[in-house]
Amino acid sequence: MAEIIQRDGTWAFDGTTVRITPGLHRSVPLFRQTYGEVAVPLEAISGVAFEPERKRGRLRMRLREGADPLLHATGGRLPDPADPYRLVVDVDRAGVAEYVAEEIRRALLLDQIPKDPTKTYLLPGPPVPVSVRSSDGTVSFDGTQLRIDWADTSDRVKRATGPRIINIGDLVQVEWLPNSGYEDGFMRFVTRETSFSKLPPEKDPYALDLWGSTRRDLLTALVATAVTARLPHPSTRGDLAHDEERARRPRLTAGAVPPPADHHDVLLRRLRELGELHREGVLTDEEFAMTKAAVLRGF
Repeated sequence: MAEIIQRDGTWAFDGTTVRITPGLHRSVPLFRQTYGEVAVPLEAISGVAFEPERKRGRLRMRLREGADPLLHATGGRLPDPADPYRLVVDVDRAGVAEYVAEEIRRALLLDQIPKDPTKTYLLPGPPVPVSVRSSDGTVSFDGTQLRIDWADTSDRVKRATGPRIINIGDLVQVEWLPNSGYEDGFMRFVTRETSFSKLPPEKDPYALDLWGSTRRDLLTALVATAVTARLPHPSTRGDLAHDEERARRPRLTAGAVPPPADHHDVLLRRLRELGELHREGVLTDEEFAMTKAAVLRGF
């Protein structure tokens, strides 16, 4: 067993798996504490290195492309302190860090682990159900369905469309950009119907506009990762036959039950609200058409 324990967390390697556990110190970001322990199988690792510095060093792990839904969902945009594959090492523990890195590299060599992209995710991502409250609303995911409940501070357009419910089978991908504190971020759920949407995040009923607490909004990466882990792997994106077959599936089955009358009333009310926003100039013609279509799809 090769192990290093630091304030930021612990790395423990048993020859087949690197277990990365976040530290309990208050300096450890909320995202890392919430994401919890990460068990990285050896076959998911591309390389590991210790980078010494004057006062402290860093252990950094590189994963094979396509191995981790977290890295795919966040696109390398996680701030360094929130990155689970980075460990700050005190200068007096540099020798231990070098030993851990060397043990992992030796195992990679002995097991002849390839460095090419993987064809499937080798890490599972966060468990479901998962729910996160952001500056723009609360997003929940149970493994099959997403739900967004807008906050009182959300744009009137979004509140007029009501809660957004999206089935995992209708999703193409999740786009995520963190709130940096200087520029707003967003999390957008892209479906086949909305893949060409040009609505800004603050008006898009399929997107959360991340403009509040950077510490809290970063937790939306949990949902982005949980969803990404349950979408087709990126290596299958070129399978056009699969996409076409899914697109041809009928949207309604024989004997489908029409929506209850109260749903009809809610739909009419929301369409009236959107019409008022359009007449007041809050929505452009294009924004009105796209948002109206989103409301109709929701029902």
